Amino acid sequence: MSDDRRQTLGLDNLIENDMTSYEYFNALPEKIQKKIRRRDISSFSDMQSYVSELKNRGGDWS
Repeated sequence: MSDDRRQTLGLDNLIENDMTSYEYFNALPEKIQKKIRRRDISSFSDMQSYVSELKNRGGDWS
C-alpha cells in the first residue's frame, strides 16, 4: 500500500463512520478536501482545527 493511501485510511474511516465528519468534509471546496487528504486526519476535531488553520492563513476558498 502506498504512503498516500495509508495516510487517507484514517480520514476514509472517519467520513465513512461519522455522519457529521462526512457532511463537513463534503461541504468543503475540493481544493481544501485535497489538502485534508494529504494530512493524517483521524478525528472530526483534527479536521476542524486544520480547516481553521487554513482559513487563518488566507487563500482561495472558492
